[in-house]
Amino acid sequence: MPNDLTIRNISLLDGLGGPPIHADLGIRDGRITEVGAAGAGKTEIDGRGQTLCPGFIDTHSHDDGAFFRHPGMEFKLAQGVTTVVAGNCGFSAIPLDPAVDPGRASGGILAGLEGDFTDLNGYFEAALARQPGINNMMLVGHNTVRTLVMGMEKRAPTRDELSQMKGHVAQAIEQGACGFSTGLIYRPGRWSETDEVIELAAEAKATHALYTTHMRNEGDYLLDAVDEALTIGREAGVHLHISHHKSAGPANWGKVGQSIAKVDAALQAGQPVTLDVYPYTAGSGRMIEYFNLDNINRELAKVIRIASCPAFREYEGRMLKDLAAEQRVDICDLTHQILTAPKGDRTICIQFVIDEQDIVTNLRFHDMMVGSDGIPDLRGRPHPRLFGTFPRILARYVREDRILTLPEAVRRMTSLPASVFGLKERGVIKPGNWADLVLFDPATIEDRATYDEPKSEPAGISLVVVNGEIGFRDGQHLHGGSGKMLRFNREAYGE
Repeated sequence: MPNDLTIRNISLLDGLGGPPIHADLGIRDGRITEVGAAGAGKTEIDGRGQTLCPGFIDTHSHDDGAFFRHPGMEFKLAQGVTTVVAGNCGFSAIPLDPAVDPGRASGGILAGLEGDFTDLNGYFEAALARQPGINNMMLVGHNTVRTLVMGMEKRAPTRDELSQMKGHVAQAIEQGACGFSTGLIYRPGRWSETDEVIELAAEAKATHALYTTHMRNEGDYLLDAVDEALTIGREAGVHLHISHHKSAGPANWGKVGQSIAKVDAALQAGQPVTLDVYPYTAGSGRMIEYFNLDNINRELAKVIRIASCPAFREYEGRMLKDLAAEQRVDICDLTHQILTAPKGDRTICIQFVIDEQDIVTNLRFHDMMVGSDGIPDLRGRPHPRLFGTFPRILARYVREDRILTLPEAVRRMTSLPASVFGLKERGVIKPGNWADLVLFDPATIEDRATYDEPKSEPAGISLVVVNGEIGFRDGQHLHGGSGKMLRFNREAYGE
């Protein structure tokens, strides 16, 4: 029986970190059938001069709603991403009350959700009906759960409220979520005490799922926040994953070394801890979360760029300092005006607060994974990480700066996250595994997304295969709709 697809003459990296081998590869019924020598295929592709590896896994996405608004997921597919982990920073599509605006806690981060689902199974059904272009693994978010049970109350939960929240988390874990996420810098998570988070995170223990966190502080109190995260993971008895590890603001640059030392000490003591990073010196998020409206931080405002602004679309892609100079207004007054305008709380900003050397320090740490943290609001000018994260790692930090070898970078973006986030039969090229694959030229792969032109697809990637179906080839999106909704260490939903 011929293969559905045979790819020949490739330099193959299996995802485990070893050197490449010259091989052919066969695919049938969505899975890899042959590695090395391969029989004839109904479709054959000559990969001469290119490298084939497992599809990249984005450990930190906010794509919950994008699977409805942009089901082809072209911005991920074009950069070789075949699976995302969504529901990060405490903001997840579920649990959901269809009668309540899902943006109540998340602002524009969860934009695009449609349907009358309430739980993870319902979300999976609704997302699959859109024929997604890539795979999705979900977390259940603290901010979403807390808002559903308590609204935006600035207090500790009652025992009954905590019990309700634990029930929501437990249900999502039982239905296949890979863990519980927090965003303790955001509302309403910032009003929670450590003990509340420990009790909720412990719901992931039974299935060995994760506790992932946007920590309470990534600036002046970074090291205290790391201590809290380690305490939560240890007391809850779960694997801790620290999201988008950084030290924000010039006064804190260099602290990532001390932070990593704390993580390393925990690892040496036997505590399971992992981290991810994005390869840019700017972060991005919901602007209102970063400012006290009664005392605008002038220095922060000076390094803010507007990505998405429903109230003032003409501000998108502009630095606040330039807008203030043009209008001859105080930058703090302009910031206040934007955030208090209708839908001002849905403004997404980009903030230039990270040191390049800290990115290098992060990438040099063993087992540091990669997450884009992109916010998929394509109306404005999003952070370029939405389109460029994975090619940027391979172009800049592998080919140009040689911080990582190519096999090691691929391992960090494939088999490592697959094992940590419970992606069953993915992340490694071997017979029997699902055929999530990317074919690229290591000499020419390049991120082309910039802050001025952030929606530019990368160069150097010729083929992306998702569950055995070609989704992207030679610059063309084929809209295969072969993505699956994944469950932690189990078969995908519906299988």
